[in-house]
Amino acid sequence: MEFERHLEDNIFILHDELLSLKYRHGYYSTFNIYDPKHRVISKANVCDRLVHHLVFQELYRVFEPTFIHHSYSSRIGKGTHLAVTNVSRCLRATSRNYTKTVYALKCDIKKFFWSVSHPKLLAIIKQRISDERFLALTQELIESFPRFTDVQSEREREREREREYFLSPPKQAFLSATSHRKFLPTYI
Repeated sequence: MEFERHLEDNIFILHDELLSLKYRHGYYSTFNIYDPKHRVISKANVCDRLVHHLVFQELYRVFEPTFIHHSYSSRIGKGTHLAVTNVSRCLRATSRNYTKTVYALKCDIKKFFWSVSHPKLLAIIKQRISDERFLALTQELIESFPRFTDVQSEREREREREREYFLSPPKQAFLSATSHRKFLPTYI
């Protein structure tokens, strides 16, 4: 609430910190929700969320053209409703108006965002962005997020390798082009 109380002054302070490379991400507040299943939520403060939006806008501009058409999550003009509409359209077309059997795979990767490899994520970003100041800011944000670590870490690494194989944009494009299927919707 303190940031919002003196919003204009705090935005100018944040601007100066970003320009001088003195910005440091604050702590996350973590809480649990149970709707419809148990999830652990980590929430950044308002100041940090402003920086998240700035970084997201630039990363989105750079990476959005690399995503396959049927990827819906966190994309402008896409989202859950369009994904459901297009999957329905796909099922109707593939089943020839529900006269043939079709199959769909629905899966949920447990603790997906907690188990993303920070060094690999940064390496992917560095392949497309060369501005050192922006990369330093992006690294500050990525490293501020707590990593998921416990006795299941080896299992999570195995899942990460599977995710990398099945969910990377080049693999999705390959699967889409070679599977002789018109639709390969994804929502992560």
